[in-house]
Amino acid sequence: MKFIITGRKIEITDALRDRVRKKIGKLEKYFGPETEAHVTLKVEKDRHIVEVTIYFDGIILRAEEVNHDMYASIDRIVDTLEGQIRKNKTRLEKRLKDDAFLMEKVSSEPINDNIEEETEFRIVRTKRFAIKPMSVEEAILQMNLLGHQFFVFFNADTEEVNVVYKRRDGNYGLIEPEF
Repeated sequence: MKFIITGRKIEITDALRDRVRKKIGKLEKYFGPETEAHVTLKVEKDRHIVEVTIYFDGIILRAEEVNHDMYASIDRIVDTLEGQIRKNKTRLEKRLKDDAFLMEKVSSEPINDNIEEETEFRIVRTKRFAIKPMSVEEAILQMNLLGHQFFVFFNADTEEVNVVYKRRDGNYGLIEPEF
């Protein structure tokens, strides 16, 4: 497993780097040697945040942990990632090719009634990503692995861009374009 470790508002010491490699390295039993793990360590006030994104065979596995101690965040993120792997084990086994994934080793803000109409829309972040054909089930799996509430994908069955989303009742929704 290859590690790309970056820090935001924190200096990455050798001790932190070793802890990340040691703890997240435990996940190597699930992945091949060419798998990349992007680890970002951040400090925001008294919050120590660890984000891990693992790319393998077109699937993105992502987790984030927040704690008052950076080492505790690093320790907890491994449990979170292993939980995602266990939760989606059979789906991942069906989806992935041999040796891509080694499974046998196994905000809420208060509502303001005095809201003024927005006169200017400000985009603060733009994301770009490759869209590849996949089934609705694969898109839901990918959304859950990322921990997102929605996921944009190219539907292999309809050959159109669709959106899946998680509903408040725990079910899923599908948005299809209508021309």
